[in-house]
Amino acid sequence: MFIFKVLIQKHKQKNITLQMKNTNKKLKGQSKIVKHSFSGNNITKYSGLNTVGKYMNKQKLTMSISKAFPTIWHNATKFGINQVMMSVIFASISGVSRMRKIAIFTGDGLVKTLLKLDKQLNENAISTILKRIGESGARKLQSILLSKNSRWVKESGLSSITLDADSTVKSVCGNQEGAAKGFNTTKKGAKSYHPLLVFVSEMKLLYHSWFRTGSAYTSNGIVDFLKEIEASLPKEIAKVFFRADSGFFSGKLFDLLELFSWDYLVKVKLKSLNKLLQSQIWVDVAGLKGVAICEFNYQAKSWGKTRKLKAMRTVKEYVETEYFGKRVTIPIYQYVCYISNLDKDAVQLHELYKQRSTSETWIEQVKGHVMAGGTLTDDFWANDILWQLSVLAYNISVMMRQKKNRFKKQEHRSFIDWFINVPAKIVNSGHQTEIKMYEHHFYKDDWQELDRIITAA
Repeated sequence: MFIFKVLIQKHKQKNITLQMKNTNKKLKGQSKIVKHSFSGNNITKYSGLNTVGKYMNKQKLTMSISKAFPTIWHNATKFGINQVMMSVIFASISGVSRMRKIAIFTGDGLVKTLLKLDKQLNENAISTILKRIGESGARKLQSILLSKNSRWVKESGLSSITLDADSTVKSVCGNQEGAAKGFNTTKKGAKSYHPLLVFVSEMKLLYHSWFRTGSAYTSNGIVDFLKEIEASLPKEIAKVFFRADSGFFSGKLFDLLELFSWDYLVKVKLKSLNKLLQSQIWVDVAGLKGVAICEFNYQAKSWGKTRKLKAMRTVKEYVETEYFGKRVTIPIYQYVCYISNLDKDAVQLHELYKQRSTSETWIEQVKGHVMAGGTLTDDFWANDILWQLSVLAYNISVMMRQKKNRFKKQEHRSFIDWFINVPAKIVNSGHQTEIKMYEHHFYKDDWQELDRIITAA
């Protein structure tokens, strides 16, 4: 009996002890604070780059860059040209810009592994190597990218495409070579660069671009620019529709488009356009209140032929005014006018033109998401190369997600958040390297699905 009482007493004490231990694990108004230090290694913030590297290898992009820009290794050579160029591509895809940040970025465990770097790059090495490549390297890179874009269009299976032309201003702070004052809506009077670009709208692909000085007018060089595009398009493309804003209103451009037998739609830009439109005969559009259309022939002094312009008039507002001593209400009109060789009226052309607004969203992704133009040196051709590498990063992101509509529709910033910027631990075992991501990653299924699509391609 005595032994039984002793056992009961010990059991009660044990329960009390266990209960006390459990209460220590409860949150009592404050979270537990843990120690921290910046001493970790073999970790990465950019797990998605492993799949990006896999995709680039399958597309032979890494090989193309390495062959086109070989490194002559000496005892003093620390980094290869291809390592520098690939680091800019990876950084752009990850949303990283500026030389200092790119240099730090290459210290990431996975980035060093993918680029086979013994140590991270330094700012001076990146800048020096890109400047050394120079103009010839910039033109060579442009040729490689145009050829690759042509291949992507061919593989898409498209037989007709829409080319949306545009230009974009990238302001700079400093006295970078080639930067100049020009049309700049965001920072008036600031120096800038003014790249020219064309998208294949069906694919969101930035097919071709020219890096230009900030003083260049929107349509400067457009004829030679389109000649390069026309020469590069795969023969499978039977029909091309060219679309652009009023900055491209040029007789020489229209001559070229008609020579190519391309359909086109360009917004009209004339000094006295409103006055010209007010003198036309307008026809009300059935079913559309306050909407009227007209069309008329026009020939500028520099044009070799007459072309038809088509315009639409809508009521902006009604205002009261005094007319011969009486108060009357009159409409205030607003106009849009287009030049096109399509057999459509002004209302139909206007609806078709509005679709190009999506290309402006893509431009913002190129500049704001993959940071094109965000990393600069004091050398124009080095900046040209940096721009092109960022454009390639954008296209890689687009083409990686092309086969899955759910992924294709996403902006690049979203792609960075759920796929690229995923932390992981790097584990080396024998000759194998593995990245171990958080097992409950919120987008785990999507991440694995896209990786499987790239692996199976």
